[in-house]
Amino acid sequence: MWTGVFPAVTTKFTADDRLDHAEMERCFGLQMEAGCDGIIVCGSLGEGPMLSHDEKIEVLKTAQKVAGKKPVLLTVNEAGTREAASIARRAAKEGANGLMVVPSPIYHTNAEETVAALRAVAEAGDLPVMIYSNRLAYRVDVTVDQMEELASDKRFVAIKESSDDIRRSTEIINRLGSRYDLFTGVDNLAFEALSVGAIGWVAGLVTAFPRETVAIYQLMKQGRREEALAIYRWFRPLLDLDVSTYLVQNIKLAEVFAIQTNDRVRMPRQPLSGSRRKTVEKIIKDALAVRPTLPKF
Repeated sequence: MWTGVFPAVTTKFTADDRLDHAEMERCFGLQMEAGCDGIIVCGSLGEGPMLSHDEKIEVLKTAQKVAGKKPVLLTVNEAGTREAASIARRAAKEGANGLMVVPSPIYHTNAEETVAALRAVAEAGDLPVMIYSNRLAYRVDVTVDQMEELASDKRFVAIKESSDDIRRSTEIINRLGSRYDLFTGVDNLAFEALSVGAIGWVAGLVTAFPRETVAIYQLMKQGRREEALAIYRWFRPLLDLDVSTYLVQNIKLAEVFAIQTNDRVRMPRQPLSGSRRKTVEKIIKDALAVRPTLPKF
């Protein structure tokens, strides 16, 4: 159902902390122009937990305006299942193409609770669901056993695999075949995941470097592994910025230099400063200084 590069886009703010729809339209448009295959809004990188439900729906509508016929997914990352079900219903009413659902980032559910919560959200929205499994960031592991338990519900169509263990991708395929559309969700494991069978990439640094991200995916799809690997090796220091407590600030700073936007974030986050900012700026500027010429694909 879903395949390709799906940017987990950043949310843009004005200087007085309102949603900057004009800038989001411009930035989302760069993703579409580069050949991305869909958009995911209001995730971790999109500062979803810092947005009200009304704001989430506004961001969804802006993405829909830009994406055209390509799918737009709304991330459901609420603390409580009641609230998660509520935003899922609203997303469905507003024409979202699907949901990316995170187990509660506040309460660390056990296996039974995780499955029940995911089912409740899927039932409420009645939309295709990408299960977001990220045990490092959210301390809840949606295991292969749980994926198998959920497989009887056709609304669960995809997995964003972010366990940080490349073996998990093969385990999912070995157990469940092509039952789920398997996406990698860890930028600096993307080449490895695509090598072992992932058919999609929920990407972060793509927001600053959309053409390079799409090039890696398309070259891998065409079997042009060495060409993809050359770009990936160049990209790795940047991709590492995605695996950090400061991923939002890191990636928004990369956007400043790569696509000439701002790095405003919503409190309690603040833009990078001091030595941390200097370190990240150097990584970005060093990469830009030797940015590769992309092959045709």
